[in-house]
Amino acid sequence: MTHEKIQEIMDGSPFIRFLGLRALGADVGRGCVEFEIALRPEFERLPGTGQWHGGALASLIDTAGDFALVLTVGAPVPTINLRIDYLRPATTPKLKTTARVRRQGRTVGVVDIDVLDLEGRLVAVGRGCYGMQAG
Repeated sequence: MTHEKIQEIMDGSPFIRFLGLRALGADVGRGCVEFEIALRPEFERLPGTGQWHGGALASLIDTAGDFALVLTVGAPVPTINLRIDYLRPATTPKLKTTARVRRQGRTVGVVDIDVLDLEGRLVAVGRGCYGMQAG
């Protein structure tokens, strides 16, 4: 599956379209996808601060984790559990994320997700567990 196909699937979701998430790359062999998102006023922690709200980062992390598994399942899968560690304030106008499948079993997939700012600093890490039945 290509990142263009992933983008096509994401564009079918009103919420993901609202986020403005863009697929940058996909590597089926490595179980890895890369995304980018741009800051908008709706994503700011406080108006005019340029600091990302944790909820926007959580949505980015969850969606990226899900789509790492889309590479092999072919369709979005339901989230079972999501853990996020916020490591530093995110303040750049765009963020990039990489999601890597850690383990894909028959019923559950586990994905690790890194979020970096434009200076390459790690701002958050996440781990998502997803049901392997496309939902």
